[in-house]
Amino acid sequence: MNSLLDEWRFVTQGSYWRSIILSPLIAAAFFGSMFSNNQLSEARVAVIDQDHTAYARQLIEKIDASQYMNVAGIYANMKDPDDLLADEDYTAVIYLPAGLEQLRIAGKPATIGIEMDNTMPSALTNIRSAIQEVVMTENITASTAALRTMGLPDNRVSGLVTPISLQQRLLYNPTSSFIGFMVLGFVNIVALMITTTAAGSVVPRLRQEGRLEEEAQRPIGLLMRMLPYSFLTCVSLLLSYGLLKQVGGMRFVAEPYWFIIPLFAYTTAMSFLGMVIGWSARDRAKMALRTNVILYPSFLVTGVQIAPAIFPYFFQLTALPLPMTWLNKILRGMAFRGGDLYFYAREIGALLLITGICIMVIVFFASRVKEPVASLSD
Repeated sequence: MNSLLDEWRFVTQGSYWRSIILSPLIAAAFFGSMFSNNQLSEARVAVIDQDHTAYARQLIEKIDASQYMNVAGIYANMKDPDDLLADEDYTAVIYLPAGLEQLRIAGKPATIGIEMDNTMPSALTNIRSAIQEVVMTENITASTAALRTMGLPDNRVSGLVTPISLQQRLLYNPTSSFIGFMVLGFVNIVALMITTTAAGSVVPRLRQEGRLEEEAQRPIGLLMRMLPYSFLTCVSLLLSYGLLKQVGGMRFVAEPYWFIIPLFAYTTAMSFLGMVIGWSARDRAKMALRTNVILYPSFLVTGVQIAPAIFPYFFQLTALPLPMTWLNKILRGMAFRGGDLYFYAREIGALLLITGICIMVIVFFASRVKEPVASLSD
């Protein structure tokens, strides 16, 4: 009993009781709000309308009225789905064929097509159900109208051949393989953890060696120290992607000599961000803990396993300063969809902006480091 009372006093006097009470509550509130949507609503879709009739417009309105789809673009002529899906402005492309209204009036079968970006399978479940529901409703409506015209009761609907069929096609990852998002995500997370920890330990190491004050007088020297981390991480990731392609069958259609440009921009931003986070850390062990500041959010909200559009808007905004957000967009765009480099100027620009902001912060931190005593005496 004395042991129990002694341990109880120790527990209540320390920080453990606050941690065990508050931490799960904070985690429950945070993750509960993050995954409150639980599904993707109002996914942006493009419609290619080759029928140009009142019925086609009516069908587009019904598609847009679905809670799971938002018709964000309507095109009168045929478009390459790779171009429409390249920069993730749309999740799917729906095709309304020419003569759709006439075929419906004549009671002849017609086919509506939908091509979906399956690089993130979690984004498509509701879209597939929603478009099937729209087509089924149209078929029931047409069948009921035909039966009434013939003077037959509505309970004969199920026996009538439906006039519209739906042809679905999953692009870029037709088998919903885990290699292209789950395995690839873990590879990127491992590289992120190692590089940010190593790059963030540079300043603590210089501080322990007594060289930080000297290095701070030449900030360009501090900045140059990040290049080896950027280069080696870039090479490592490129080799890892090649291995996943050869061994795991991961889709990778981008030319490596073009893809290395945004990849190096990513590893550079990641290295400089690591230096900013680790600037005031006392040693490598403290820096390893600080890595969690970007490690966990990068895993959760940047699109490693779950489509970012599922999260509430606030969490989508918190993903913007994280370099991995933009890497995942570039990977899905160039490597999986085969988009050209110029399609991703926005993503590369975001990585360069993150790098630039980190450089300014590092220069500011360096300016606040005390000058060596010898230089002051001069």
